[in-house]
Amino acid sequence: MDFTLDPAIDDVRRRVRRFVDERLIPLEADRANYDEHENVREDVLAAMRLQARAEGLWALQMPDARGGGGLSFVGMAACYEEMNRSIFGPATFNSAAPDDGTMMALERVGTDAQKARWLQPIVDGRVRSSFVMTEPHPGGGSDPAMISTTAERRGDKWVVHGRKWFITGAAAASHFLLIARTSDDARKGHTAFMYHRDQPGWRLLRRIPIMGPEEHGGHGELVFEGLEIPDEDRLLGVGDGLKVAQIRLGPARLTHCMRWLGLARRSLEIANAYIDVRMSGGKRLAERESVQLLIGEAALQVRIGRLLVMHAASKLDAGAMARNELSMAKVHVADALHRAVDTAIQLNGGRGYSKDTPLEWIYRYARQARLVDGASEVHKMVIARHLAEGADTFWDWNHLDRPKRSSGK
Repeated sequence: MDFTLDPAIDDVRRRVRRFVDERLIPLEADRANYDEHENVREDVLAAMRLQARAEGLWALQMPDARGGGGLSFVGMAACYEEMNRSIFGPATFNSAAPDDGTMMALERVGTDAQKARWLQPIVDGRVRSSFVMTEPHPGGGSDPAMISTTAERRGDKWVVHGRKWFITGAAAASHFLLIARTSDDARKGHTAFMYHRDQPGWRLLRRIPIMGPEEHGGHGELVFEGLEIPDEDRLLGVGDGLKVAQIRLGPARLTHCMRWLGLARRSLEIANAYIDVRMSGGKRLAERESVQLLIGEAALQVRIGRLLVMHAASKLDAGAMARNELSMAKVHVADALHRAVDTAIQLNGGRGYSKDTPLEWIYRYARQARLVDGASEVHKMVIARHLAEGADTFWDWNHLDRPKRSSGK
């Protein structure tokens, strides 16, 4: 494979990098720019978003016709990595989770009317969204077949009862993509819906406290007590909920990895800058073999992660589902991010453990990487299953696991 970037993509990547270096990274040093949940303050974010939009760096994952950048997955990989060299980057460019994944899913499965109502306001940055699937025990988590929240059809409406939790962005979202059980069918028992925060019959029970910094809107626990959703707000067919979930989750797992590579690179940049000047025993730390081994291993793992991400991105661009490649990238990049920031903190010593750099922020954020969008153990099981089901196709250079065509919306 040739990983040389198309000149047009590389131009966008360079412009994103310059924006991050000149405008976002300087903001991180002033604690006044943070909100109470350790994310960029809303008024600061709004100003940066205006600048990003003015420079044509807005919603790069969306088609030009929607006001986005029209990038391929390979182009997104290069640009998202640059974005998240700043902890404020993804939100600034409207490429942060969970909006990023919701936008891509709605673009693929929504009708024209649904896109106008539910998608375009997210693309425009007028509202935020949440993906509502995970449930507390004994409901669905890594195994969506266990989803217990129900949607019962009553005429031209669906009535929802149940509970969800760890719903990212819930406290700030206006548009929600909900997966609920609509029958007991093992494969076709779930359906996907859109609903608005102002609709009655549901409530945000609490914003769950977590160990790390939070996305805007945090991680909510939601209770459904008779939420009524018109059938026109159903996505795809009745029973296609898990299909919608996979359409949303697959690419979103990869965009997580793209952003995590940016955080990993930033961690190593901070480490390199420090060991280049820090003296110990008459030598710069960078001259010591033990230090070189640490940072060299971390850089190696990040580079492997980038290759896995690019491979998965190229397969998505070719029309494949790339489940195996997505799982490989998800497992490896989550580990590579943790190794990179842990190494950077070790080499920075007390400075890395303090809030004088963003390393401790990244470290706490990084721990969730092995959990979100499927725990690492689940993805390793997916990889093992693919190997067991067909060793020939598992190792085939040219195999494309193309999805079956939808039967219609």
